[in-house]
Amino acid sequence: MRKTLIAGNWKMHGSLESVEALVNGIKSQLDDNWQSDVLVCPPYIYLDRTIQMAQGSKLAVGGQNLSEQEQGAFTGEVSGDMLSDLGATYVLVGHSERRSLYGESSQLVADKYAKALEKGLKPVLCVGETLEERENGSTMKVVKSQIDAVLDFYQDKEQGLEHLGQGVIAYEPVWAIGTGVTATPEQAQEVHAAIRDYLAEINQDVADKVQILYGGSMKSANAEQLLAQKDIDGGLIGGASLKADEFIAICKIAG
Repeated sequence: MRKTLIAGNWKMHGSLESVEALVNGIKSQLDDNWQSDVLVCPPYIYLDRTIQMAQGSKLAVGGQNLSEQEQGAFTGEVSGDMLSDLGATYVLVGHSERRSLYGESSQLVADKYAKALEKGLKPVLCVGETLEERENGSTMKVVKSQIDAVLDFYQDKEQGLEHLGQGVIAYEPVWAIGTGVTATPEQAQEVHAAIRDYLAEINQDVADKVQILYGGSMKSANAEQLLAQKDIDGGLIGGASLKADEFIAICKIAG
């Protein structure tokens, strides 16, 4: 049985005051009896404070990105060792905003995925198509190519899938991120099932265990229908994760 993961991506939002209020608001409503895991990914500059505040609770903390490099003259970058050193346990890789705004290729994302695993972090591999790609019927072609970059990094697809199974996949249709438009539960399930079927062609057991999150304007109003789908194992939440009550409402639905 796959565990559900509810992850909040705070993107470039917040101040020290608002982050502390948000973490306190989430912590005060967390229930240790929930079977689901709960994760937040604050901006780098607030990682240390968030991790300190999360201690003693079931709230996990992750980074929003990491460098594929070990260390060195890479101004502005943050390494996997630095994230681990602070106590982060997860890291997002290949978020659509990193791909579209900062030109990250699938190959670079695969390098980052591998570096995260190497450093003991659990990578959340973000995949998804643009509106144009969906309309021309190439959703799965795009998603498979993004997944293949990670599988091919390890040269052998069976070995690649073993590594992919150590992380999390987040399907985020780019056309539904920050737009208020959400894929219908049926649309989301169709892609999630297709991803799992694709992985099952390599190894059914690993495919059955991989967590696949939905990311694309999930909120408390639609979370129940989305999370009820067979192959949706949680959510990567954007705007709704910036409000403690709204984020917790999704967590309660996940249970």
